[in-house]
Amino acid sequence: MIVIGAGMAGLTAARQLADAGRSVIVLEARNRLGGRLYTSMQWPDAPVDVGATWIHGDGPGNPISDLAKRAGARLTSTSFNRDQAYDSNGQRLSEAAATRLAELRSAMRRAITSAQNADSDIALREAVYRGMGYAGMSAEDRKRVDYLLNTSIEHEYSGDASSLSALWYDSDGRFSGNESLFLDGYRVLAEHQARGLDVRLEHIVSAIRYEAKGVTVSTNRGDFSAEVALITLPLGVLQAGAVTFDPPLPARKTEAIAKLGMGVLNKCFLRFPQPFWDTQLDWINYVPDASRNGRWAEWVSLARPTGKPILLGFNAAKFGTEIESWSDRDIVADAMATLRTMFGARIPDPLDWQISRWASDPFARGAYSFNKLGSLPSMRTDLASPVSRTLFFAGEATESRYFQSVHGAYLSGQRAAAEVLAR
Repeated sequence: MIVIGAGMAGLTAARQLADAGRSVIVLEARNRLGGRLYTSMQWPDAPVDVGATWIHGDGPGNPISDLAKRAGARLTSTSFNRDQAYDSNGQRLSEAAATRLAELRSAMRRAITSAQNADSDIALREAVYRGMGYAGMSAEDRKRVDYLLNTSIEHEYSGDASSLSALWYDSDGRFSGNESLFLDGYRVLAEHQARGLDVRLEHIVSAIRYEAKGVTVSTNRGDFSAEVALITLPLGVLQAGAVTFDPPLPARKTEAIAKLGMGVLNKCFLRFPQPFWDTQLDWINYVPDASRNGRWAEWVSLARPTGKPILLGFNAAKFGTEIESWSDRDIVADAMATLRTMFGARIPDPLDWQISRWASDPFARGAYSFNKLGSLPSMRTDLASPVSRTLFFAGEATESRYFQSVHGAYLSGQRAAAEVLAR
């Protein structure tokens, strides 16, 4: 059989099928394993995960925790309690401002809860603005509300708050535990899962023809035929129509592909000659003014967990997409403008940087999926459903409970492999 994609979903499915005695070929478009798991070795002494970074909730219920143990991965953790927030003027957030921010956070939750109890769905931003009386707020409070929407919602779910469904945006499940970080990168898990598998790198799939008796997959390196294909293409690739299906996929599946959202969360790693920030912090937050809303509001310091003077800045949704067309130097200059607001004009320039552009990546077309206004959680089940007992589907977007996560991709691969074995 053929598995398309060597990300976590594809490798997990292939591993399970191979262990059950099935003959499996994995076709992967990239020149590496992992898909949206991508550990860069540009800095040999400091591997960084340009894609997925943490085990979110590393408690015993999370299958990635168990996999990390089996793979012998070296882990550390970060804590949201090791944080410091700065106001738009660059000063540390005052006690009064922090209290007001907490009040607004609570009010935002109430506004969202109210919208989720309504009879019809609206965009999350509209629900928050309407429920909090945004139009009548002071400029300072509006700035804070926009900061909370960006960091608490957009950075978490990857979609713009104007596109996220207020009703369904948070229908995902969570595991309890710490936020674990891989000292050698997530690649350790991809390599562990791929051990002994027949993985064909740089095989770009362009077309899939299927019928009751089998499937033919066309690639830039020839055609491959099998009884079954298990497809783990990211939602963004399916939405782009980069792979054609003959015959076309069923209407419910194409509707799910069209209506679910594919979001953006991009990373900018800056490596400095030495740290100029408090190295005991894990999270550094910045509340930008209205002219820079959505820019460089969240940073992670890797200095404490890894011992390296590296800061990681996040940008999501609208601004995260916008800067993909910028040069690296322009992105770094914009990031440094924020850091110099917080830490002073005399802080050093970075020695080097690494920047993701997931929306522009032809083999990803985004970071991970979200529940877009107009979509329903049941569409993820439609996306996962087999077709003609010949095509099977996996990937984080097909996971109705744990979408947008590595553990969701893993679980989807297990589920799809079980469906193949039961056919």
